[in-house]
Amino acid sequence: MNYNESVRYLLALGRELASPQQARAAKFDLHNIRAICERMGHPERAHASVHIAGTNGKGSTAAMVASIMQAAGLRCGLYTSPHLLRINERIRLDGAEVSNDQFATSFTRVLAVIEELLASGRLAAHPTYFECVTAMAFDFFARAGTEIAVIEVGLGGRLDSTNVIIPEVAAITQIDFDHETFLGHSIEEIAAEKAGIIKPRVWVVSAAENPPAKEVIRRRAAEQGAHLVEIDEACRVLDVRAEGGRYRFRVVLSDELGAGSTEEMEIRLPLAGRFQVRNAVTAVVAARLLALRGFAISDGAIVRGIESVRWPGRLELLQEKPAVYLDGSHNPAGAREVLAFWHDHLAGRRIHLIYGAMRDKAIDEVAGLLFPRASTVILTQSPQPRSLSAEALAEMTSHLACVLEVIREPGAAIERALETAEADDVIFATGSLYLVGDLRRHWDAQSGVECAGAARKTTAS
Repeated sequence: MNYNESVRYLLALGRELASPQQARAAKFDLHNIRAICERMGHPERAHASVHIAGTNGKGSTAAMVASIMQAAGLRCGLYTSPHLLRINERIRLDGAEVSNDQFATSFTRVLAVIEELLASGRLAAHPTYFECVTAMAFDFFARAGTEIAVIEVGLGGRLDSTNVIIPEVAAITQIDFDHETFLGHSIEEIAAEKAGIIKPRVWVVSAAENPPAKEVIRRRAAEQGAHLVEIDEACRVLDVRAEGGRYRFRVVLSDELGAGSTEEMEIRLPLAGRFQVRNAVTAVVAARLLALRGFAISDGAIVRGIESVRWPGRLELLQEKPAVYLDGSHNPAGAREVLAFWHDHLAGRRIHLIYGAMRDKAIDEVAGLLFPRASTVILTQSPQPRSLSAEALAEMTSHLACVLEVIREPGAAIERALETAEADDVIFATGSLYLVGDLRRHWDAQSGVECAGAARKTTAS
């Protein structure tokens, strides 16, 4: 199959669950991905790997670790989800998206194996979209001569399709409430799913702060004989100072991590938001553990890698006047980070909020945090099947905002905000990475660019 045929086939499998009823009925296990990997000669074992789980921050942390590997001169794969604009974004090698031809080749190879396994009865049903793309990533990285791959968990950890790898280092970022239908309704249950990536005798980095979550991770590590490093014990973070929404800080390593190191690094983080400091420290600790395990990763490579990382769609500033931000936060923990960013960097400025969400999210709580702080709110919706309609959002949240408008189409929503905002105002779109992708697509189309992050001129500028 060519590229377009491959993408159409995958989308026909159903990328997202269309209803809560389907979500409750969904069955997750590792049988399909194990069967595919075995038949393909275990491509997931062809290189070293880093496995990253968590509620928030796992994508940013994965991007930072991969950037460090590249700065160290290692041929590095990166597998993340979801994508913003193109499915190719999910599979990267040395920072570049897989090409259309490479994508089609891996898809064709994986599909041939799936059809064989279905015909033989080894697979009872066709693998899901995510299982297929995960297998494609494993196949591509193996054939591309990857030295190390950074693999982000898609959902949870224990039963996620990525959990067939045995990594050099596993990392767990912050743990909070999200995807409760799948992962459980308590922090302990959610943490247990995330901690399911911990394998016997593997080094594990934990950035969890919630005491019950920390206890679950400690117990799982002890049961597996894994070597747990908690970042608050492994290093100290000093002199954190804001520089226009971004942060500069020093990291002082513990004696355990400092062997062969300068033991102190000063880092200027290019990603906005104070929460990214903790993600960066998690990446630093993971990289130091890899260095201690024999990978040629210097402190200079760690600093250069973090300082050159890019991760669109997270507190991403598209233009200055009026300021336009896109942010994929979609749960209460993410909303609290947005509020902190507003307080620290946008205080005193009128905020025009564009909000859209998936129907399975904690909308009441997120809206309760953000809407009262915004001057105006525009409710919109992504064309994704899981999206809650803008009208339904209005019914749920109209009591929380003084000025609220419903504009179903995301592009029309941001154009309306641009008409309303004055030069010193802020337009802030959030609630879903899918919405962010829709808005980025519209923004780039209106700007006449194909690349990400280009600014548009508006009448207000």
